[in-house]
Amino acid sequence: MYLHTGNGYSVKISDILGIFDIENTTTDGKYTREYLERAEKEKRCIYTTSEMPKSFIVAVEDGKEKVYISQLAVSTLRKRIL
Repeated sequence: MYLHTGNGYSVKISDILGIFDIENTTTDGKYTREYLERAEKEKRCIYTTSEMPKSFIVAVEDGKEKVYISQLAVSTLRKRIL
């Protein structure tokens, strides 16, 4: 089963490690900001939107960690899984 993350992108649900609210985790989270910056530098970020991002999904696909940046809210993504 797959989670549609927006604009034609999908992630296999069994590959997902976590779904995070981008505003809540980066406002006060120094380590989260550093993690996302490092993922960007290492070209592990996949932007599923050109709009303001609301969430990010961390997944491991074929042994490689990827970060999907989505315009969808965590609550919307959660509903799609359930």
